[in-house]
Amino acid sequence: MGELEDAVMTRVWKWNRPVTVREVLEDLQQERSIAYTTVMTVLDNLHQKGWVRREAEGRAYRYEAVSTRAAYAAALMNDAWSQSDNPAAALVAFFGMMSDEQRQALSDAVRIVQGPETAEAPQGTPDTGPDTERQNPGSAPEADGR
Repeated sequence: MGELEDAVMTRVWKWNRPVTVREVLEDLQQERSIAYTTVMTVLDNLHQKGWVRREAEGRAYRYEAVSTRAAYAAALMNDAWSQSDNPAAALVAFFGMMSDEQRQALSDAVRIVQGPETAEAPQGTPDTGPDTERQNPGSAPEADGR
């Protein structure tokens, strides 16, 4: 997605509702000089690429995002990762670039994807219930068996 397409999609995603060319144009004009026909062409291109759907309203269209920004970001990451000749090394390099907040978000996402059963107890470890406290790696269990 090009820079102008991204600027248009940012508005479509942010507003999270069907939008007109005029609405996008007026918002973009707060940052740059741009013509109505340019925004119309960009939205048409995004429609052709499958990023937005459109519905006729009078002589114009209303455009709506087909997927979320998160789904777009995920597709970009997947595409970049799949092009690597060494996916493991690419992941290690990517993780090395992450901030602490990004690493925490990744950790949270892994827990969500794994589901509550695998997140609570590693495979082969009995789960003693929802009030089980997490141990620090390498720490011994407490005397009461927890």
